[in-house]
Amino acid sequence: MEHLNWGYIQLGLVALIFGGLQVWWISSVFWRRDLARPQSGGEFRKSLERIWKKEQRQG
Repeated sequence: MEHLNWGYIQLGLVALIFGGLQVWWISSVFWRRDLARPQSGGEFRKSLERIWKKEQRQG
């Protein structure tokens, strides 16, 4: 009976890992899709300001 329980534990671990990888993959696809969309004028200005602030700190 012990080996039967160990098999269920292994199956559960594989299912958890597989589910985690699916969540990670789907979220990365949506994140890339969000980055690919055109920015509004305000969003573009804010992103440029962040880049300029980063460059001023480094240089």
